[in-house]
Amino acid sequence: MEHVEELAGTKKKIEQKIINVLKAIFDPEIPVDIYELGLIYEIRVDDQFNVEIIMTLTSPNCPVAESLPKEVEDKVGEVHGVITSKVNIVFDPPWDKDMMSEEAKLDLGMI
Repeated sequence: MEHVEELAGTKKKIEQKIINVLKAIFDPEIPVDIYELGLIYEIRVDDQFNVEIIMTLTSPNCPVAESLPKEVEDKVGEVHGVITSKVNIVFDPPWDKDMMSEEAKLDLGMI
């Protein structure tokens, strides 16, 4: 039981480090980080500390469709404790401005 709790705690710490990294990556068209923008749908950390990021882009024709997922994958892969990092891009559900955090909406003057 103790090992399970320790594992869960370590996974949670790694997830928080990943979130901090994601908050340092900005969409080039909108001056808000990709986490607050709502582009990150899910962060999965398995028991071996392999990470899968489920994310979207503001549109399928996003000019950084090639480079942004690679940047996310590389920077998450550099987080201490992460063994592998993989990004899966999805467009279902499609991103819209309602997915942005209150902080992002405030930064953009939307509220």
